[in-house]
Amino acid sequence: MARKSIDRSTPSAGNVIDLKTGKPVERPTLPIICERIRHYREKLGMEQKVLAKKIGVTGNSVSNWEKGRSRPDINLIPGLCEALQVSLYELYGVPEPEGLCSEREQDLLEAYRRLTAGHKYVVDALIDKLIDAQLAESCPPIRTLPLFDRSLAAGIGDPTEFEEHFTPLYVYEERVSSRADCAFAVSGDSMEPAYHSGDLVLVERIPDAPRLDPKEIGAFIVGNETYIKQYREDGLYSLNPHYAPMHFPGETGVYLIGRVLGVLDPSAVAAPDDAERFLAVRGEEQGR
Repeated sequence: MARKSIDRSTPSAGNVIDLKTGKPVERPTLPIICERIRHYREKLGMEQKVLAKKIGVTGNSVSNWEKGRSRPDINLIPGLCEALQVSLYELYGVPEPEGLCSEREQDLLEAYRRLTAGHKYVVDALIDKLIDAQLAESCPPIRTLPLFDRSLAAGIGDPTEFEEHFTPLYVYEERVSSRADCAFAVSGDSMEPAYHSGDLVLVERIPDAPRLDPKEIGAFIVGNETYIKQYREDGLYSLNPHYAPMHFPGETGVYLIGRVLGVLDPSAVAAPDDAERFLAVRGEEQGR
């Protein structure tokens, strides 16, 4: 009978994390723990003999580990992690399990459980405040725009009726959205390929002297209908060539809502909960 062979090669480890890219890599020829001991020691600017003294071994031992000639005894691992200021998972190059509490976090949890109900309430409120402040510091500025319920190209009746019906739209403030006064949804395909049905467009209101330059895109009310069109001196034009121009002698019955600044990128829309928290924190800061 043929003798059964045993594979003694080092197994591939797809969950080993590369230190530079942060992505999984195949296990290198040098054992991962040996490579990481050198990496973290050099990161601290620590000499081999200094590391050796901290964990109670000789300088040659550390040198042999880093060259892959030997590996540290399992009993030395806790002291090695402490000396290198890394976790066990970092030392072995594997992802830390999600939801795992550190020793410090466990201590805090035990301390929290010993608090009275009143003191727990104070801690809870403080944590909420700190999270809000952290969100305000890390989050780009957010502003609120009225998203009018009537789509451009849908009938609305009275020219000013659309102003009474809107939903708050929270957007991250940047160069374009900072100039916008409101937003509308596009209905229909008359302005394709630049504007598609369902797109949200940002509109800059022109309340006093309603005027656009030729070939600018605007939001208009004509009779009982709202439109997004390209303005020209002889009428309103669609970008889709299948639609005929709209001509109005003397511009009778044409009301300009405002200049269309562009399509709102969906990624620029902030979640309502985050936005309300952000705006509340900013409001508190401005009131101080």
